[in-house]
Amino acid sequence: MLSQVYRCGFQPFNQHLLPWVQCTTVSRSHCIQPSVIRHVRSWSNIPFITVPLSRTHGKSFAHRGELKHAKRIVVKLGSAVVTRGDECGLALGRLASIVEQVSVLQNQGREMMLVTSGAVAFGKQRLRHEILLSQSVRQALHSGQNQLKEMAIPVLEARACAAAGQSGLMALYEAMFTQYSICAAQILVTNLDFHDEQKRRNLNGTLHELLRMNIVPIVNTNDAVVPPAEPNSDLQGVNVISVKDNDSLAARLAVEMKTDLLIVLSDVEGLFDSPPGSDDAKLIDIFYPGDQQSVTFGTKSRVGMGGMEAKVKAALWALQGGTSVVIANGTHPKVSGHVITDIVEGKKVGTFFSEVKPAGPTVEQQGEMARSGGRMLATLEPEQRAEIIHHLADLLTDQRDEILLANKKDLEEAEGRLAAPLLKRLSLSTSKLNSLAIGLRQIAASSQDSVGRVLRRTRIAKNLELEQVTVPIGVLLVIFESRPDCLPQVAALAIASGNGLLLKGGKEAAHSNRILHLLTQEALSIHGVKEAVQLVNTREEVEDLCRLDKMIDLIIPRGSSQLVRDIQKAAKGIPVMGHSEGICHMYVDSEASVDKVTRLVRDSKCEYPAACNALETLLIHRDLLRTPLFDQIIDMLRVEQIDHIHKYGSSHTDVIVTENEDTAEFFLQHVDSACVFWNASTRFADGYRFGLGAEVGISTSRIHARGPVGLEGLLTTKWLLRGKDHVVSDFSEHGSLKYLHENLPVPQRNTN
Repeated sequence: MLSQVYRCGFQPFNQHLLPWVQCTTVSRSHCIQPSVIRHVRSWSNIPFITVPLSRTHGKSFAHRGELKHAKRIVVKLGSAVVTRGDECGLALGRLASIVEQVSVLQNQGREMMLVTSGAVAFGKQRLRHEILLSQSVRQALHSGQNQLKEMAIPVLEARACAAAGQSGLMALYEAMFTQYSICAAQILVTNLDFHDEQKRRNLNGTLHELLRMNIVPIVNTNDAVVPPAEPNSDLQGVNVISVKDNDSLAARLAVEMKTDLLIVLSDVEGLFDSPPGSDDAKLIDIFYPGDQQSVTFGTKSRVGMGGMEAKVKAALWALQGGTSVVIANGTHPKVSGHVITDIVEGKKVGTFFSEVKPAGPTVEQQGEMARSGGRMLATLEPEQRAEIIHHLADLLTDQRDEILLANKKDLEEAEGRLAAPLLKRLSLSTSKLNSLAIGLRQIAASSQDSVGRVLRRTRIAKNLELEQVTVPIGVLLVIFESRPDCLPQVAALAIASGNGLLLKGGKEAAHSNRILHLLTQEALSIHGVKEAVQLVNTREEVEDLCRLDKMIDLIIPRGSSQLVRDIQKAAKGIPVMGHSEGICHMYVDSEASVDKVTRLVRDSKCEYPAACNALETLLIHRDLLRTPLFDQIIDMLRVEQIDHIHKYGSSHTDVIVTENEDTAEFFLQHVDSACVFWNASTRFADGYRFGLGAEVGISTSRIHARGPVGLEGLLTTKWLLRGKDHVVSDFSEHGSLKYLHENLPVPQRNTN
């Protein structure tokens, strides 16, 4: 076998190789030199990229986002991941997916190692088959076919199953890794190989040599000779751990090899604060040393030696040794195909073990605070919510120097990194703050009867009355880029509508957002609802936030079209309010006023080209093609009829410029966009200019809210039914009551 590796072009193994190392390789035509493999980046249909990786091992990663820098990775495959549901045979589909992901990471320049179970299950399948075949032959010869159904399979000893299954398991891995031109080597170990110093050095040297030659070591306990598990007397410190199952083996191997990351795949999503089957069990996103006292462990998995408690102890041991750990589900069909690569990319998958506790609350805790704070906010009197918003408006002007100083820091740090239009969005000024304050006071005035307003009253029957009233949506997640002025606007709208709010701003506006959020919480504190508005300052990725479907009721993205599309794609079970593109049209009719066209085009496009309501497409009637005013721009325009807007537009804002009223009315009625204007700039598509005070965004959807979304768009309704011991049977054919369904007057709305 060693000569086989040498013929493939690798250097021969060092002389300290152990006899229980088996190296499997691909054929000569597929074998690749270590110096060459870094440049070959595609096999089959799988793309590979080179990742610059360099890290001095010593401390574990503090945050998930740092996992993408992991160079040396151990992937531990639990018995439940490798075996089928009947515990006899291997889950071939899952194994193939895992091998593909490991191959992708290996060919990015990482050093991958596998710790795998499965030999016992594979051997059990083979031995069962042999026993059944043997019994069936004997019974056919001696008893006839009629007794075949009565055959009983004896209990199979685990060591014998392991002995029978090891070679087949490795052959399977060999065949799978061959598809990606990757060599694999099998290493079987026992506890003695780690505690005997000479054997330990030999093992360490073998593994390093394999990694140097770009070979994936596949490590397993030698279950054919391993003694029965001992009582749980180990895991007492960094230098003491017994290898009695693959969890402890993976932890010991990770620390021994100074591994950056250990991924432990099991049949549960990660670590829960109570047994996963219980009703109130919650997945723990990040687990810290010392937290195990607050966790109740359930029973171990259906197969394998360990359980979640063993995994946690092994993970903490590895963490103390400088290796980051993630425990995740490797069996779920929707995620198993990318669970390993997702973890390495820093996505929120499973439970991440970290020694660094964040200074503030987790985003899950912030979501809970926003929900409870929002509910308290909704119970305040309208005058109290208005008072909070007025106070925030005053703070924006009173603290302008502090706000502008923070904004100056953002601008200085963004200089040279952001394009000019984005820098303009990022910039705050005294005039902007004054305009913000005016808009907030408009919101406060319109909030007097927003929550709890009666929309409909119906007398169902005598003494049975129904009301439809406005209520908050719940918890809003608003994700915005570059624009710090968005924060007080959205906060005021959330306060006015009684909604809890999670805010995720761009890092380019971190200083501005921080001071504006502090001022918002100061305003909220006057009525004891400080926690209703939360600013997410952790390293949470937007994609991870979009998965918090149990905490967030509506996502509102404010930023580039790419941001909106990414959020719409990432949101799982949470509605997204927004527009994917801000493509605004202006159609210049043959009867348009030249003076008006000039003013409207200049205002729509030139004043603020970075805005989503800025003009993108100018359509000109064909009769104007040869007029002197438009000769210079005609070549850049594509002339179409009104159908062009429906085909290429984004249903945001579209304008017609004409002096013909009939043509204008036809345009207004037939163009299907959120905002349709006649002889007015596209820039009027704005909540403040509409008199809404501000907006959380502009929606191009056709459900719930459309156009600039102000206070009204952040409310939903509920039905209140007041009766006196009414039951449905009273309204049956022989009942004593009849349905009336009378419309009752609705209290007049306060418009002052």
